Order: sequence, then C-alpha cells, then structure tokens
Amino acid sequence: MSDALPLPPRPNLEHYRNRAKDLVRICKSGDRDALGAWVAEWIEKLVKLYALDVDLPRDGHRAYTPAEIRRRTGRSVERLAKHLGQSDTPASCTLTRAQFALAREHGFESWPRFTKHLEAMARAHPPISTFESAVDAIVAGDLTRLEKLLKANPDLVGARSTREHRSTLLHYVSANGVEDFRQKTPKNIVQVTRLLLDAGADVNAESDAYGGRSTTLGLTATSCHPENAGVQRPLMELLIDRGAAIDGPDGASAVNACLHNGRGAAAKFLAGRGARLDLEGAAGVGQLDVVQGFLRVDGTPRPPATEKQLKAGFAWACEFGRTEVVGFLLQNSLAAGATLSDDGGETGLHWAAYEGHADVVGFLLDRGAPVERKDKRHHGTPLDWALYGWGNSRARADRVGYYETVALLARAGAIPNPQWYEDDDDRRRAARRMRSDPRMLAALRGELPR
Repeated sequence: MSDALPLPPRPNLEHYRNRAKDLVRICKSGDRDALGAWVAEWIEKLVKLYALDVDLPRDGHRAYTPAEIRRRTGRSVERLAKHLGQSDTPASCTLTRAQFALAREHGFESWPRFTKHLEAMARAHPPISTFESAVDAIVAGDLTRLEKLLKANPDLVGARSTREHRSTLLHYVSANGVEDFRQKTPKNIVQVTRLLLDAGADVNAESDAYGGRSTTLGLTATSCHPENAGVQRPLMELLIDRGAAIDGPDGASAVNACLHNGRGAAAKFLAGRGARLDLEGAAGVGQLDVVQGFLRVDGTPRPPATEKQLKAGFAWACEFGRTEVVGFLLQNSLAAGATLSDDGGETGLHWAAYEGHADVVGFLLDRGAPVERKDKRHHGTPLDWALYGWGNSRARADRVGYYETVALLARAGAIPNPQWYEDDDDRRRAARRMRSDPRMLAALRGELPR
C-alpha cells in the first residue's frame, strides 16, 4: 500500500496493542465521526513527528496539506471500517480485526508481520532495522551513511522490505511503489543508485508494488519525483546502461505505462532506446511514421492495432503536444470532437487544454472541436480542465501556453462555471490562483498574451 502511514521514530508494540483496543471500543460504538476524529489525530501526529512536507502539492505528489490530511483520513476511515466490519454488527469489532486493520494502515500484510517489524526496530542492529536505516539514507541522499551500512552488511543490498511491496533498496531510488512518505528524490539519487549497483544490487529485481513484477526502471520511468527533481533521464540511462530490461517483465509496454502516468518525456526517451511501440504508444511519443504503419489507407487500424489504441493514442498526442500526429489522425482517422473513452467521455481538446498546448488547442478549435463538451468523470469542459491543470501545478503555473490556451477557448465561446470550482479543494485552489492572476483574468476575456 503506497499510501501507508509512517511509523513513529521509535515505534512501541505495547502502544499499538493499546491503539487496537481503542479502535475496538470506537468500532463497537458505531460512531463513524468518532472514528474519523481518531484517525485525523493519528495522521496529524505523524505529520508533526516526521516534519512531513506541508507545502502545495507538486505534480502528481500530494503533500500533507490540511486538505490532503482530510483526504487521507477519509481513505483510512473507509479501510478501517471495512476491515473491522463496522457496517455489520458490534460483535464483528474484534481485537484481531483491529490489529489487522492497524497493520494494513502501515503497509503490512498481517499483525504478526507488523509485530515482528516493531520488535526488530526496537533492537539495535537486526536486519530489519538496518534495512530501514539504509532506506532512510537513500531518501535523504546520505551517501556516507549508505556506504557505511553496505560495507558493514554485504547482504543488505539484496534484502527486501518487510512491508507488502517487498521492495529492495534499489527500488526505493524510483520514489514509486513504496511508502509515499518515502517517495522523495534527492538531487544525488544517480550517485546513490550507482553505489547500490556497484554493491551488487540486481537491476532487474522485481517488487510486489502495483500487483507485482515492478522493476526499478519501470517504477522510475512512471514516477513524478525523479522528473520533478530533474534527474529522471540520467537515472534511467544509468539503469539501462547497467542492464535494465526496458519493457516490463510481464510483457507490458513501458512506453504506454509512462503515458498513462503522465510521464511523456520518459515515454519518448524509452521509445528512443528501443522500447516496444504499439499504435497507442507511437502516437503518444509522436512517431508519425510508426503510426502510419499501423493504419490502413482509409485510416482504420490494421491488426494487431485496435480502435481503442487509436483513440488512446490520439488522447496522448493531444496531451503531450504531438501536433504532427494530431493533424494526421484528424485528417485520416478521427473527428475533432470524437469521444476518446466511453467511461470518461473526454475529447482531445480536454487533454490538450489540460497540459496547455495552445498550438494543439488552436488546431482542434479550427476543426470544430466542441468547447462546451463535459467529460463524464469530472463534468468539466476543456476550459475547466485547462484552469485546473494550470492552477494545481507549480511547474505549469508560469507556462505561457496556458494563457494562450485559455484565451483561445474564451474566444471560441467557453465560459467558466463558478460552481464547478467549489466542489473540492484542488478546484478551489485553481480558482484562487485564477482570481489573483491578472494575466489569467485577461486570458478569460479572450486577450492573447503578448
């Protein structure tokens, strides 16, 4: 469980036994509000203990803002209630269930595994506490500490976490698939990775994250944290140079995985290093010649390519600004207002607007893309998506393309719906930024940036 809660710096087994008893008492009361208050207090204490990041969320990363604490509290309450059977009868609220529920919230498969971990952490230098110290050194970029631990414990480089993802130390350099409070990328992560590989780390070792068969390269390529730190490409280069297999061990496409996780640059890099491409991936990385090879003269997919791949590829081409591919597919295969997924109901204009690709937005508008179409999941228009994407990302906030995108949509008749921006904290954040930014207010009047 990647959103597992951190343990206190000095976890105590007796403390957790008492917490399990408290949980049974609250569960038997049937008071969901009391459970929510108990969980919120728990999470807030851990945030203070670890001095966790409370700044605005970065791309793809939820910091521990008050809004995120509320979200995490809600998720924990739902999971705890489910494990305890709170919706059944008070008799279902047993101590065994409560202990299991606490173990799961910290990312362990069972109470016995959790207690073993706590007991090991209480001792000075057992394998588990040494592994945890090494992970902390990786996250902090403490090369000296990590090197000392590896020299003193040669088998450490092949050890695995006792949490359910069973990651090795090398997996932690990806800042993905592990405990999210440890999903951080120090600036020297490439040197940290080199140290682990030189010590004998298996570059193709698999963890159980995300259902299993997760490699360090695959996790790195789909992680926002190395990208935000500006080290994703050199980190991937190092892993590949040391023998990392590019495509997934289960046959999954590494390129498509990157696209699905918003990592367009990583997808393009892996495609350039020989990753397998289908129609979806080729369109997403902008390889027009490969896209053409997957289509018949009439623009329909040639097997094994499918209509689903065609629509997904068009969505990625719009999202990542592959203008040439967008133009070709509009001319030969798809209409500008095509719905790209039955369950989502979004169009290419939604995706281009979300990432602020003004050239693609203008291209789609010129070909009749509808500006007031709402998607089915978020019930937002392309303008809503543009303002949301711009307003919730430090990396995006100053990109001129967003101002031009919004101005183009406004000129085409798009009008923001104030009520849409009151539905959650992220939308309210976007609205606050919008109201305080003169350039964005001008763009909403249809004024193109100078």
